[in-house]
Amino acid sequence: MLTAESNPAVPVAANRPVVVMRDAIMTGLLGAATIMVWFLVLDTIDGRPLHTPSVLGTVVTGSEIGAPHEVSIPMVLLYTVIHGVAFVLVGWVAAWMFAFAEKSPTAIFGLLLLFIFFFCGFISITMLAKPDVLEVVTIPAIITGNLLAAFVMGRYLWRRHPLDLRRLL
Repeated sequence: MLTAESNPAVPVAANRPVVVMRDAIMTGLLGAATIMVWFLVLDTIDGRPLHTPSVLGTVVTGSEIGAPHEVSIPMVLLYTVIHGVAFVLVGWVAAWMFAFAEKSPTAIFGLLLLFIFFFCGFISITMLAKPDVLEVVTIPAIITGNLLAAFVMGRYLWRRHPLDLRRLL
C-alpha cells in the first residue's frame, strides 16, 4: 500500500490545510480547464469558438441571450473567472475528502455523492433559471464535460492521495 511516507508525490502531512488548499486550487483549475477545452472543441467544430462561455457569461449577468448570439470577450472572461472560482470550491471539497479518505476510505462514497450533487445541481439551476440555455449547452455535452473533468480531477487527487480500496471491502 502506498502511504504518504512511502510515496514521494504525497506530502507527509497530507491533511494539513496548506496542502489541501494547494490540491484544491490545482484540482479546481484542472477541472475548469478540462471543461473549457471540451466546450472550445465543441464550439469550434460548430464554427463558433467561445460561443458557450459567452452565452453563459451573458446569462450570469442576467441579460437576454438573443438570437443570434454574438461572442462577447468580456462575457467569456467573466464566465471564465466565475467558472474557475466555482471549480476551485468544488476542488477544495474534493481535496479535503481525498485527504480524509486516507484515514477513512468510506469517504470515497462521499466523493461520488459530491459529483452527483454538483452535476444535478448545475442542470437543475440551469433549467429553472434559463431553460433556453439548454439549447446552447446540451445535456449530453454537459454530461461528457463533467465526466471528463471528474476523471481529470480524480486522477490528480488519486495520485496525490493514493487510497487502498481493499479497506472498503
